[in-house]
Amino acid sequence: MNIENIEAFVYINHYGSFNKAAEVLYISQPTVTARIQSLERELDCKVFDRLGKQINLTDKGKQFLPYAQQILQIYQNGKYQVQAKGHIPNELRIGSTVSVSNYLMPHLMLHLKRRYPHITIKLMTASTEVLTEKLKSKELDLAFIRKVVNPAIQTFPFCEDPISLYVHEGHRFAKAQRASLEDIRQETLVFFECGSLDWMRLHRVFESMEQPPKIEYQVDNLETAKKLVLKKAGICFLPALSVQEEVAVGSLIRVDIAETEGISLRTSLISLNGENAEFIKTLLELGIGKVGDRLIV
Repeated sequence: MNIENIEAFVYINHYGSFNKAAEVLYISQPTVTARIQSLERELDCKVFDRLGKQINLTDKGKQFLPYAQQILQIYQNGKYQVQAKGHIPNELRIGSTVSVSNYLMPHLMLHLKRRYPHITIKLMTASTEVLTEKLKSKELDLAFIRKVVNPAIQTFPFCEDPISLYVHEGHRFAKAQRASLEDIRQETLVFFECGSLDWMRLHRVFESMEQPPKIEYQVDNLETAKKLVLKKAGICFLPALSVQEEVAVGSLIRVDIAETEGISLRTSLISLNGENAEFIKTLLELGIGKVGDRLIV
């Protein structure tokens, strides 16, 4: 089985787009399509369904995905071991976006410190664009970001953080833990807006409705959005990492919406080509999955 076909499959699922996967892999969109067609011939089944602009895994695609991710991870780990340059440094400089810094980095930094007790870890929190430039100028060794397109940078899909609807304890949706898009039209909606492709997919779901829900609070900070829900100001779609503690104690309840199932925030690990292989291998052991699946925080 061709590793490039598997790579295309994993990246299309990760980015939710044939075009975006083509950009990240530095190949044309027809080449990506051809690789998926080749994979489907090898597997003797379809792996993606296209519904307008939306791309969803078929049942067979869902079955194959964890094996494809494992194959790609093993290949990338092996490649980086071969390409590794120099010894393990005494200092590791990591960059991350705000949400990753708040909810993911404490766990990852502790894991790295346990594995490499001699290293000093420095963390920088910034936007994807700033982190990418810092990495290119070698002011950072690794970074956790949403997306990047640059031939000097190697990108590894790291984890998916499912986006779900959350309501406060005692809300009318809390007991059933399931609702429809039509149901939320009657609710006050808080919307966290960060402008990424992942959140735009949620907007497109709303736009497909005859009467979209009314967004009464639009904020650019996850903690603000979460606290508005806790204070019973409204209900909100939030990533799972940001509400783990509140869900554990029952102050926030996840409500399943069939139409938004499968939407998640994708985080990638990036590095300059051929560098920091040992750290990348260690971090990838924790990622490549969904929050609550392989990645335990």
